[in-house]
Amino acid sequence: MRRTAALIVGGGPAGAAAAIRLARGGTRALLVERQAAADALCGGFVSWRTIDRIAALGVDPDTLNRDRLTRVTIVAGGCEREAALPRPALGVSRRRLDTVLRDAASAAGAEVETGVTVRSIDGLTAQLAEGPDIAADALFLASGKHDVRGLARPATARGRDPTLGLRVRLAADPEMARALAGRIELHLFDRGYAGIALQEDGSANVCMAVHRSRLQAAGSPAGLLDQLGRELPRLGERLARLAPGAPIDAIANVPYGWRQQGGSAGLFRLGDQAGVIPSLAGEGMGIALASGVAAAEAYLRGGPDAAAAWQHDFAARLARPMAVAGLVRRLAEGRWSAGALRWLPPGLIQVVALATRMTQ
Repeated sequence: MRRTAALIVGGGPAGAAAAIRLARGGTRALLVERQAAADALCGGFVSWRTIDRIAALGVDPDTLNRDRLTRVTIVAGGCEREAALPRPALGVSRRRLDTVLRDAASAAGAEVETGVTVRSIDGLTAQLAEGPDIAADALFLASGKHDVRGLARPATARGRDPTLGLRVRLAADPEMARALAGRIELHLFDRGYAGIALQEDGSANVCMAVHRSRLQAAGSPAGLLDQLGRELPRLGERLARLAPGAPIDAIANVPYGWRQQGGSAGLFRLGDQAGVIPSLAGEGMGIALASGVAAAEAYLRGGPDAAAAWQHDFAARLARPMAVAGLVRRLAEGRWSAGALRWLPPGLIQVVALATRMTQ
């Protein structure tokens, strides 16, 4: 069995941020990640506050994407509203974001090992699919939306009609680049919504959150995309660029609105393992980075025993943005979203955008 002071399970933004801050604070963290260069499902919107957090970690945001998103367009039925974002944001693939942040963690002095699959967690010991188990004084769980056996989030958090995440990638196209330049689009529909933004390579990331009942009614992910394309002309125009047979990535049972409110000594739950904000808020990456930095700082101040109090405090910080995002999500997924959008002043869109950000 191997031993380490601080073990980070998961090499996404939350885990990498924790590794960077721990290493700079004098703790040589060990970060393990099962995939060397995966493109995680969704999570490609980086808000203005998240850009600031990335810069504070010593990473130049322009290495992710030099282009900025300055406006949001919301479409429901035949109604459309557009507003300026409070500050410029950016779109980036998770492959690029994760790689840049993990490289920064290695440069800071953290030990990063990829190709390591954690099969389960027992206490503060990670049991691997291959190789010796790893025991830690403190374990930072940053496995994103994927649960690890032994520390799975409660099944009740999924709700009676669970949400699934779907993602497709639209290849770079000059006409699409002109249509989406500088903006993120949100398409609202019955029991779901889709967000579209350009990424650093010119391709467009299309992420959807859809209730299981809506997917079942369509019969399959491909059937759902076809159905939505016929129902929603603007979204259909975007999806028409999807190559025949292109992969549709999916993840089931996303527990939007769940927060980890209690904790135990030595265990820090980060990112989506700390709380899952509805994706239309565009703050998932912000929560991931904020949790990684804050948990590392709590550990540097108080060691493993600081975990329980930190988890409780972080859940309190999540309460307001999660509540606002949850309310907006319920309105967006309702049958009458188009009618509500007609009465939505652009200024209120900015207010909601600010209210769903993590506090500093």
